[in-house]
Amino acid sequence: MNDLDQLYQQIILDHAKARHGAGLLEAPEGVAHGESMQHNPVCGDHIQLRVQLEGSIVKNVSWEGDGCSISMASASVLSELATGIERDEFMSILEEFRELMRSRGSRAGDEEILGDGAAFAGVSKFPARVKCAMLSWVAAEAALLAANQ
Repeated sequence: MNDLDQLYQQIILDHAKARHGAGLLEAPEGVAHGESMQHNPVCGDHIQLRVQLEGSIVKNVSWEGDGCSISMASASVLSELATGIERDEFMSILEEFRELMRSRGSRAGDEEILGDGAAFAGVSKFPARVKCAMLSWVAAEAALLAANQ
């Protein structure tokens, strides 16, 4: 394993331990919000994720779940990236992460766009683990769509 792979592995482990956004927060009355529950039947990972919007800004992302280090770290990274940015900007980041996961290891993650999410580039080499990494991102996309209704 090269130094970059070791660094990326450590970032994932750090996020799995110190989970940003963990603990599902109630949305205050009058605040636009959406929620999604996602489950991976292959491995049993599950997540419930809630987003709060203030206009077009993602004000808060909170979640609770149980699963492997990859799925929990991915939710932590997502929560950290999404909070405080425009909804459309987050959707662009989500699409970049999705493309990284589809790459089967053929592309490196763009740290300028994905921040710590770039650490999941190695995960894309393992199709069974891609679902773990994508679980919270699918939940966030569904929650944002629900928030606009």
